Order: sequence, then structure tokens, then C-alpha cells
Amino acid sequence: MNIYNLPQSTIVNRNVPKNAFDEYSNSKQKRMFTDLISKITWKHKISSETINLSGIEVQEIQLFEIQLKEKNSIRPLLDIIDKAIPYHIIFIIVFENEVRFRTAKKHLNPLNENNAVIDWVFETEWANQGDSAYGLELKKNIDSVYYNFCSEITGEDKKFDSIAEMISYQSEIKELETNIERLKSLIKNAKQFNRKLELNVELNRVEGELEGVMGRTR
Repeated sequence: MNIYNLPQSTIVNRNVPKNAFDEYSNSKQKRMFTDLISKITWKHKISSETINLSGIEVQEIQLFEIQLKEKNSIRPLLDIIDKAIPYHIIFIIVFENEVRFRTAKKHLNPLNENNAVIDWVFETEWANQGDSAYGLELKKNIDSVYYNFCSEITGEDKKFDSIAEMISYQSEIKELETNIERLKSLIKNAKQFNRKLELNVELNRVEGELEGVMGRTR
């Protein structure tokens, strides 16, 4: 089901004041909320109250649309909102005719259940709104709805048995890619031939490891 065409029962369409997150923000972040964001709208609520599905680990999914004043990264602000609201949120970030999506898998802070801890962020690139085909499969249970959406964002097409397994895979890929970029930088700046040779051997090893990890899901 297209993310813009969810059941009537899930519609909230309530404005969220930008200053609602002041207690979680420093002065710089408060200015960013004002300078970068035009409007925050709580669009939909997916829960046992609004659809005939329940969840265990993911009990509710909130959809927030954020209209930007300029096309800029607001990841620190999304992190603040995610930590302030304990339920899982799908952000629909809009600038003019472009859109991108972001959601964070998270869990409750054991020391403060009113705050959440972010485990992993899933996000798309910018695309024209008319080309966006992301949706939510309102089937089975809310955990499955959320997992399927994260699978769609990553392009992994439900290849894993759980979100935890998907995050472990994504984390491993990211670590290897970061290591590859670090080695390439070291090779570029190395002065001695022997050192370049050592680094190239290590680079080939890590690139082979990355290929092997990615090959596990093909």
C-alpha cells in the first residue's frame, strides 16, 4: 500500500510544534529547528487502535511529514525527535517536489522509558515525489509491517529473518566500506613503496571480505 494512501482509520494530520522538542535540544539545535524546518505534521498512526494488527517489539509506527525550508541535512534533529518519542517513526522529508524517507530502529532507554535509544538508521536518497514507490504492507503484524518497510529501503527484499539480522549485516557492510576508504586514503598518502604494497595487500583482503559478505545475500 502506497505510503500516501493509508487507511482512513490511521489518519491523524496534527501539527507538531517545533518547540515541542526544546527540552531535548541545545541552543544550536533549536535554531536549526527554526531555520531549516517549515512544518512538522503527524500524518498517520499505525497501531492496534487504528488497524486490525498488533505488534510485540514494534507496537506502533508513527508517520511524520517534515517540510523543509531548504534542502539540507536535518539528521541531528531527526535523532532528537526519535529519542524523544518512544514509538518507531517513519519520517517523510519533503523539499519542494522531492522526498526522502528515514526511520530508526530503536529501543526504550532502560534508565528512562520515556526516551529511546537509536540502534540503526535506515534512509533513502532524495527522489521526485511522483517517482516514490515506497509503501507499507499492512499484513501479519506491526513488527512485520516495519520490517518489510526497512527491507524496502535497504533493497534487501526481505532476505533476513529479523531486523536485528538486517542491522548486523548493514553494520558489517558499513564497517568494511569505512575501512576500505581509510586504506585508500593511506595508500594515496604513503611515501614508501613497501608501505604502499603492504596497504594494497590489506585493501585487496578487505575488498574480498566485503564481496564475500555481500554475496551471502544474493
